[in-house]
Amino acid sequence: MENNTNNIIISKLYKIFPQAIQQQIFPGAAMAIAWGSPEKRKRIIQTFGHTTYSQENLVEQATVYDLASLTKPLATTLAILSLLKEERIKLSDLLSDIFPQMRDSSLHSISIHDILCHSAGFSAYKPYYLELVGLAAQKRKDALLGLLIKESPVYESGSTSIYSDLGFMLLGLIVEKKSGAELNNFFKEKIAEPLGLAEKIFYGPVGSGKIKKQLLAPTEDCPFRKRVLYGEVSDENTHALGGVAGHAGLFGTISGVLEMGVHLLDQWQGREEHLNYLASDLRQFLIRQDVPGSTWALGFDTPSSTGSSGGRYLAPTSVGHLGFTGTSFWIDPTRDLVMVLLSNRVHPSRDNNRIRQFRPLFHETVMERLGLA
Repeated sequence: MENNTNNIIISKLYKIFPQAIQQQIFPGAAMAIAWGSPEKRKRIIQTFGHTTYSQENLVEQATVYDLASLTKPLATTLAILSLLKEERIKLSDLLSDIFPQMRDSSLHSISIHDILCHSAGFSAYKPYYLELVGLAAQKRKDALLGLLIKESPVYESGSTSIYSDLGFMLLGLIVEKKSGAELNNFFKEKIAEPLGLAEKIFYGPVGSGKIKKQLLAPTEDCPFRKRVLYGEVSDENTHALGGVAGHAGLFGTISGVLEMGVHLLDQWQGREEHLNYLASDLRQFLIRQDVPGSTWALGFDTPSSTGSSGGRYLAPTSVGHLGFTGTSFWIDPTRDLVMVLLSNRVHPSRDNNRIRQFRPLFHETVMERLGLA
C-alpha cells in the first residue's frame, strides 16, 4: 500500500517537474515530503533535472542549495529560542536595552518581538553592501550596526507588517552579542549538531573545496561580483558580512531541510524536546501575531487566505517560509505534513520569477495525491 501511495504521488510529480524545467522555471529541483505521526511516518525525496541549464550535473539528494531566507526561521529564530531558554534575552527586550548606542535612535523602543513578526517599522531592504565592501572585513559588523542605527521607521511599530531583511540582520547581531559566539558557530552548536544535521544544513561559504562543485547548485551570474556563484551566498549584504548573517547565509540539502521541518513538527506536537529550546516557547512562536494586515507568526509565516504559496489546502495554523533563491518549506500540524522545495530558480538570473505559479501547484499536487486536500 505504501509503495502504491508513493507511486501515485511520484507519477504526478514526474509530470509537473519536467514541465517546469522545460518552461525554465528552474534548471532542476529537489522536493521532499514527510507525513504521518512518528510511528507511521512516511517520507518521499525526489530530485529532478540538473543544477544548470547546460545539464552538466544532475540534481542529487546531496546537492547543496543556497537556502536564502530560510535562514530566518531555521537559524536565527531558533537561535533566539535558545537564548530565551538560557534567559539571556526576553521577547520584550528593546533594542536600546541590548545596544546602548541605540538609545538616541528613532528605533530605540523596538522590541525583539516586533522584529520577529516583521512589524518593527523597518523598510524591506537596503543595499548596505555597497558601503560595507569598502571596509576591512573585521569592521563590517560594527559598520552595519551603525547603518541600522541611522534608519528611520517607515511606519509605526506594530501598526502593520513589512517583510524586512533589516530586522533579521539586527537579530543576527543580537544573537552574537548575547551568546558571545559567531552566529554560524552558535547555530551549529545549539541547533544543527544536536539534531545530527550539521553536515546537511550549515552556513557558507561552502565553495572551499570540501564540497565538490558538481554538488553545488549555482545561483545567479552576479553583476556585482561578476561571476556565477557556486557555494557563495547569493544575497549581497550577507556576502559583505563574510557569508554569515541573520537574514541569509544558510546552505543545505533536501534531506537536511526536511528533517529540520520534521523536528519542528514533532516539537510542535509535543512529541520531542530539543535540548536547547523549549517546545512551549516554539509553539508560541508558531501562532500568527495580532498585527493588522499581517500573516506573520514569530520568525515564521502563515498561509494567506488567498494566493498562498502553499496552495489552497493548507490549514490556517500551518507555518512556513520562502527563500529568494527558489526554496521553501511548509508544515501543516493538522495533517502531520512537511513539504520542502529546493531549487535555484535564480540561475542564471534573479529576474526569473516563474516559480510563483509553480509553488502552489506543487503543494496542491502533493496534498491532492495524499488525499489531504
